Amino acid sequence: MPGHSDTEQRFTSRIGLLLSVLGIAVGTGNIWRFPRIAAQNGGAEGAGAFLIAWIVFLFIWSIPLIIAEYALGRHGRKGVVGSFIKTAGKRFAWMGAFVAFVATAIMFYYSVVAGWCVYYLLTSVTQPLPLDLQGATAVWEGFQSGGLPLLFHALAMGGGVFIVVKGISGIERVNKVLIPVLFLIVLISVLRAVTLPGAGQGLAFLFTPQLDLLTRPSLWLEALTQNAWDTGAGWGLILTYGAYMQRKHGIVKNAFITGIGNNVVSLLAAIMIFGTVFAVLGAEMSRPEVLEVMKSSGPASTGLTFIWMPQLFASMPFGRGMAMLFFLGLSFAAFSSLISMIELATRVLVDAGLQRKQAIGCVGVFGFVLGVPSALYLDFLGNQDFVWGVALMISGAFVALAIVRYGAGDFGRNVVSNGGGDWSVGKTWAFLIRFAVPAQAVALLVWWLYLSATEYAPDSWYNPFDAYSVMTCFAQWGAVILLFVLMNRFLARRTMPTGG
Repeated sequence: MPGHSDTEQRFTSRIGLLLSVLGIAVGTGNIWRFPRIAAQNGGAEGAGAFLIAWIVFLFIWSIPLIIAEYALGRHGRKGVVGSFIKTAGKRFAWMGAFVAFVATAIMFYYSVVAGWCVYYLLTSVTQPLPLDLQGATAVWEGFQSGGLPLLFHALAMGGGVFIVVKGISGIERVNKVLIPVLFLIVLISVLRAVTLPGAGQGLAFLFTPQLDLLTRPSLWLEALTQNAWDTGAGWGLILTYGAYMQRKHGIVKNAFITGIGNNVVSLLAAIMIFGTVFAVLGAEMSRPEVLEVMKSSGPASTGLTFIWMPQLFASMPFGRGMAMLFFLGLSFAAFSSLISMIELATRVLVDAGLQRKQAIGCVGVFGFVLGVPSALYLDFLGNQDFVWGVALMISGAFVALAIVRYGAGDFGRNVVSNGGGDWSVGKTWAFLIRFAVPAQAVALLVWWLYLSATEYAPDSWYNPFDAYSVMTCFAQWGAVILLFVLMNRFLARRTMPTGG
């Protein structure tokens, strides 16, 4: 298949586009990370204040960036680098390359996490669930101590490559199955959780707003971080799928459906996990002890999902079936997001002149090889998650800056609001893109680097080899940015040989 044929592919229907983009947005961040962050940012009365801040940032960070990405993709009909060149000019090819690299660097270890989900799905089907903390920890450590994480990383990467090799038609077909089934699994899990005796205490805690917490800057920053991580806004993934959307499928309505749909899944996951944890542990632990279980992240932030949840299911009626559904849903969520990361990297290489099969082969091989350290060493995975997770804030700022370079008002009028039957973005969106998104990105970067220097690695913030230091971020970001700045003319010439 020649590289140029990618420019002619389109999603066949709006529902196919929406389900595929929801596949990007709904990932392990919704099910694995969101309930833990909500618990960590709750007070003595509840976590409702965090939910308020989280919803605010859905509308002033996530949705504006999702609109921007859909529009950049549909306007440029290219991958991330080509879209940046077309919108901001050839001098900014390096910026698009950085955004693409961040999502690709996340792909290297995200494939490993997808493999964990599949392994736990298989063990929930074939083995008895662990009955206590010691048993659950033994399952986790037994899995991590052998070569199985490497094998399951290879399976996840290979499965993703197999789907993406067919192009957008294969991605659309798979997401038309994965995402509706995932929603069904989440709904069944929620219904089971809320009917457990004692689940009401968990739901009451989740939704009770302790309003004095809204005066804490840290709560707002954590809410913004969660939006950046779990909606997929600013990653370049939605931009990549946007290149394949039909012109008649309006951008603004799709962006609202994407952002709100994603956050609804996060909320349902939190209802399921808060309900289950409070119902099962509440009978034998005090509320502070139950919350401590939910807050403790464990190795590579795995504690609640892979160590506590199997035990909780073991002590529930119909728990084995619930464990299978939970890990099936988690696997589907991980896989639908992984597919989009593979497609992003593939599309950048296709735009640079490779045939699709060559591009997907490169992504598959490098994706596996560069994921090996994360599969073998949890500390390495934790470092990569920290460095490139925080770099998503830079990616979001770069997406906004590309549009500012074009002219935010002009971009809103000429590119975003030119679909029939769609909503108009008006001046509010241009204001958010020009001022609010960059300001939020700066605030987040300062916050995370401050935390790194004061909490994560206070004694070694200057050491680039410390997993959670300020310097490890600067060293890795700096090396990548310097490389792409030096390669800027080459990137621009390969991606846009005629104009742009």
